[in-house]
Amino acid sequence: MPHPDPTTPPHRYDVVIVGAGPTGLTLANQLGLYGVRTLLVEAERQLIDYPRGVGMDDESLRAFQHIGLVDEVRRHTTPHQIMRFVNGRGALLAELAPRTDEFGWPRRNAFIQPLVDAELFEGTRRFTGVDVRFGHRMERFAEVRDAVEVELADADGARHTVRARYLVGSDGGRSLTRKSLGLPFEGATEPTRWLVVDLRNDPLGTPNAYLGCDPSRPYVSIGLPHGIRRFEFMLFPHEDDAFADDETNLHRLLAPLVPDPAGVDLIRRRVYTHSSRVAGAFRKGRVLVAGDAAHLMPVWQGQGFNSGIRDAVNLGWKLACVVHGSAGERLLDSYDSERRHHAAAMVALSDKAGKVISPTNRLVAGVRDAVFRGLNVVPAAKDYVAQMRFKPMPHYERGVVVHPDRPVKGAAPCVGRLFIQPHVATRDRDQVLLDDVTGLWFTVLAWNNNPLSVLDDRAADLWRRLGAHFVEARPMCQLHWAAEQEPDSGVTVVGDLTGRLKEWFDRRPESFVVLRPDRFVAGAALAQNATALTHRLADALHLIPGGPDVPRPVLPVALPADGVRAATG
Repeated sequence: MPHPDPTTPPHRYDVVIVGAGPTGLTLANQLGLYGVRTLLVEAERQLIDYPRGVGMDDESLRAFQHIGLVDEVRRHTTPHQIMRFVNGRGALLAELAPRTDEFGWPRRNAFIQPLVDAELFEGTRRFTGVDVRFGHRMERFAEVRDAVEVELADADGARHTVRARYLVGSDGGRSLTRKSLGLPFEGATEPTRWLVVDLRNDPLGTPNAYLGCDPSRPYVSIGLPHGIRRFEFMLFPHEDDAFADDETNLHRLLAPLVPDPAGVDLIRRRVYTHSSRVAGAFRKGRVLVAGDAAHLMPVWQGQGFNSGIRDAVNLGWKLACVVHGSAGERLLDSYDSERRHHAAAMVALSDKAGKVISPTNRLVAGVRDAVFRGLNVVPAAKDYVAQMRFKPMPHYERGVVVHPDRPVKGAAPCVGRLFIQPHVATRDRDQVLLDDVTGLWFTVLAWNNNPLSVLDDRAADLWRRLGAHFVEARPMCQLHWAAEQEPDSGVTVVGDLTGRLKEWFDRRPESFVVLRPDRFVAGAALAQNATALTHRLADALHLIPGGPDVPRPVLPVALPADGVRAATG
């Protein structure tokens, strides 16, 4: 790629994103929200219109809440989806039915990905600083001086070159971005093939998901929103692609599960394999990878989609801080150190779940069934599985976190973990989710104290310049007590409507916390140590002394009246 003419104008974009899947679309919405000039390019002429991912968790819904699209997304979901593992005789082995809502949303949700992707695309239209180009394939890229130069080819073969400060490849498992960086994609692809079948006019109509641990042929049956049913069947080595394409064979596979297999309304069928891979790094210079370009995992826990959303949520605010000049580039290193370890843990979990469903040896399957029968008679073990306490939650030991120097023995750790999201009350709203009060950026929150009263002037000014939101949490009965609280103090008072905030603070010694834009706890301290914590966090964030003030992001109220783009072309 030729070097740019030194007389060319400054960067056209701050960030170029390659790939308009859920990861790229979510990141584009985030960057638009934060005022980052963004170009999202997609090689296909339009969004993929067939189902892929079918499981969405509470962390993803919280992310969509953050970008103002949760109501649009939820209309394509079935909340509180139960996953049941059954053996070859139909007997229940295990049930995943978590009822927790600690992050504000149901932990398991079935969903229709094409419709959710369409909502995310429509969301990008709210931001005049976000351009989306379909039918544009990235040919190559190169770092040049303080930018990345990206060569694109449109649907007619015409070449275009754009420049940006950063490039994010969310371009799938065969990612050209990752390959061009020379990053290893460590792991393996299983040789076992599966046939996925999606049907309209659900022939069963029942909710929830069943994983058939049947040694004669493992299968999956999942009820999805809007009358869609997904089946998946393991294929044996002698069953080639021609077998999968044969209508008669498809009917034979469906016959044990539906009343009239010849009468089903087929959307699509596809043969695929399961891969378990993680990129050797998620960042190299000005180029980063996210979603399937950074990690691939088997489908059994539905975490491929959700892991990509976690990538976008983690990366978006960091890019914004660097682009706006409030933080140095080293902040972007924390994307790799925080996300890569957790992605690998999710890959491992998905592998383990696959080992439960896939045995075709009857002796092995019998041992498995006996183990689950034993677990089911132990209430604590059964509840552990049902509530999905085995799910590895994101937990950051390194990165943009300041852990206590002397952890208190027996106290529940909180730094580097996702903060809870209960319903609270404010002085003008009776019931609202916490994130809708704390806002879309940094939050400085204190229990039973005005956070500004426990910070010195320098520390308070640091958070103000970064655009942080100050919140004081109180028992509900004290919500409207206004003594010593000036109406224009810049502090939002919330009442602990459910008692969950008090319970959270009761389990640990700290009363003052700083929440990152992705709602992870960056640091926590006793009230008298709030100022010292602030200065340690400034170092962890790689804040630039004297950097520009950062305006607090605000969601747009609606799409622009004229519309910005079409979904194709």
